[in-house]
Amino acid sequence: MRVLLVEDDLSLSQQLAKDLAAAGYAVDTVDNGVDAEFMGDEEPYDVVVLDLGLPQRSGLEVLKNWRSRGNRVVVIILTARDAWHEKVDGFKAGADDYLAKPFHLEELLARIQAVVRRQKGQADSVLSVCGLTLDEERQQVINAEGTVSALTGTEFRLLRYLMLHPGRILSKSVLTEHVYDYNSDKDSNVIEVYINRLRHKLGKSLIQTRRGQGYVFGAVDQ
Repeated sequence: MRVLLVEDDLSLSQQLAKDLAAAGYAVDTVDNGVDAEFMGDEEPYDVVVLDLGLPQRSGLEVLKNWRSRGNRVVVIILTARDAWHEKVDGFKAGADDYLAKPFHLEELLARIQAVVRRQKGQADSVLSVCGLTLDEERQQVINAEGTVSALTGTEFRLLRYLMLHPGRILSKSVLTEHVYDYNSDKDSNVIEVYINRLRHKLGKSLIQTRRGQGYVFGAVDQ
């Protein structure tokens, strides 16, 4: 999944970006509201972690502007621990969740996972689809027989996105946009290489090819 981290505290932003990347997310960072609003409109993010106290344009204004244009990207707002009014204002503006500073990384990761699953209609605390269970903490996958397969960073990001969208035809370009960050070399042909690696680990039938369209994890919705 691809995350936009909007935070003007440079040291916090750098550390969070590093931690999120280690947890299997493709991360882009911006440090002001104007750039945040632009990036959130132009790039297909799965989640935005949005600080409210931003230079140039407040996080709350950014969020309101997104929602007014129909941009429904998942947004987790960051607030000061005692700023209860910011939480209320954030929810009224369309935030999906909030996190009070200071916070533990584990809580942020848990909230990202929970809010994305809710949006995809998956209420379980563990991502389990088509006989596979994804261990997001260890970045490995367990099949129905209990066999554990380790995943590289790209394999993990790709499989997680596929498992969050079972039965849907996903083009190479869509997969590329959600697996790599803004500064990566987005060669969509490389996706085929990682699809084949996943098939080798999980079985060829689990990820189907739709010629001229893309790939499908599991059965296509009727």
